[in-house]
Amino acid sequence: MLVLQLAIVVVVLVAVAAVSLAQSAATFNRVEGRRVTALAEQLAGSQTLRFGIRHPAPAEVLAPLLQTTLTQSGVTSITVADVDGRIIGATNPTTIGDKMTMGDPRVAEGRGWSGELRVDEEQELVSQVPVLSQGTDLNNRADGSLGARIGTVMVGERSPSVLERLRGASSYLAIYLGIACLLGLLGSWLLARRIKRQTLGLEPREIVGLAEHREAMLYGLAEGVVALDPQLRVTLVNDVGRRLLDLPTDAVGRSLRELGIEGRLREVLAGEHDGDAARDAVVVRRGRVLVMNRMDVAKDGRSLGSVTTLRDRTELAQLERELGSFRSSTELLRAQTHEFANQLHTISGLIQIGEYDEVVSYVGALNRYRESLDLTVTRRVHDTAVAALLMAKSSVAAERRVELRVSERTTLQRLAPELSADIATVVGNLVDNAVDAAAQSGTPLSPAWVEVELRQDATSIEIEVRDSGPGVAPELAQEVFAHGFTTKAAAEGERGIGLAMIRLICRRRGGEVAVTNLDDGGAAFVARMSVQPLPEGAR
Repeated sequence: MLVLQLAIVVVVLVAVAAVSLAQSAATFNRVEGRRVTALAEQLAGSQTLRFGIRHPAPAEVLAPLLQTTLTQSGVTSITVADVDGRIIGATNPTTIGDKMTMGDPRVAEGRGWSGELRVDEEQELVSQVPVLSQGTDLNNRADGSLGARIGTVMVGERSPSVLERLRGASSYLAIYLGIACLLGLLGSWLLARRIKRQTLGLEPREIVGLAEHREAMLYGLAEGVVALDPQLRVTLVNDVGRRLLDLPTDAVGRSLRELGIEGRLREVLAGEHDGDAARDAVVVRRGRVLVMNRMDVAKDGRSLGSVTTLRDRTELAQLERELGSFRSSTELLRAQTHEFANQLHTISGLIQIGEYDEVVSYVGALNRYRESLDLTVTRRVHDTAVAALLMAKSSVAAERRVELRVSERTTLQRLAPELSADIATVVGNLVDNAVDAAAQSGTPLSPAWVEVELRQDATSIEIEVRDSGPGVAPELAQEVFAHGFTTKAAAEGERGIGLAMIRLICRRRGGEVAVTNLDDGGAAFVARMSVQPLPEGAR
């Protein structure tokens, strides 16, 4: 950069010198051109000159006049030619008898001309004026008619050299150029030092290499990267980050507010949260479950902004949902095993003490309870997957001393497999959360309970799960889904994606999910989604 700046300074100085030369040349041509023209016109109108041109020995007659004029005027040369253009008198006697060089053919027709010509091996500014026969002035006779041309007068002034023009442009031009050169050198050196410090001592080619490596790294990552300055303006975002956040192509340079980023996403990107919230923060953004990690960037104690990485956990959440169903099945089998083991121990004890009639009564009671539960669920819920899920959840809830009830207003027909799976996911997550909340608040005097109600019409399905738990804190009621909390996490302040997945499924099905607190304690989660009935032939 220093070499480039010095080259620019030199070019500027050369340009200034060229302009000075051009101005000097223009001034010389204007001033001296007028002077030699005036002198040539004066000589052309002299009677002595007319007489000398017509004299048989013109050189002897014209020599004193030309020499005197040369001495008085200070011009370089004076030359007189006859009507044929042959030199008959000159301040340089060696040119007498030669042919005068005409600057313009119209001079032979009686016209004047001024310009530069090469005279005696030197470049001169000359003026050529015709000498007319009689007349009171240069162009007219006494009677007003134009006189006949009898010769030509040429007065010349030597053109100065480049060095002479530089000296003539200004007596201090060299000093000015020298001072300008020194200032340019000093300024270039100081500017180069400052840029060197700002670029951490890197040369331009090294900066280009870093930029190329940065681009390759950022756009080669499978994760999204978003960088913000201290004013929350986007300074960098790669293609993955732009896709995950659904940002426009001109997002760089715009603030979060201009991009329409609000709520939980803005809090994470801007760092408006408590310490650990910047690590693995779960955010739902337009149908995607995102995991975000934010880090502040500072240099020499000065904040430069922040960098946030984003990972799309939507597919992972789907896998977790599938794993959750397997885990739920495992828990169901374990709960049923525990329940059956208790019942077998009871039967075994009754047999050992000889209470055979009690064994029969006990087995009959168990059978009636199971048939009653099966009949209650299957009579109201005709979709086998959802019915099986509710019966399984009933065993798990009973193990935790929570009564799982199916509302009498429940009605659900058979569904398409994809919709049935989504309904089962929503019901399973809501019931699990409700059982967790109810189990924490149950007492012998106030048994814990969870009630499920499924309502279906021609276009939609509504799922409502009520519990006897402590309810949801009012400040979390509107944010719990957007923040990705589960009901248990809402009480403990941890993060999860259970309710976030429920909202994602509902919105994908054209619905929504909401939570309200019951008057007598507990919470009610209501999920709605559209439904496409199974064709008649498949029912």
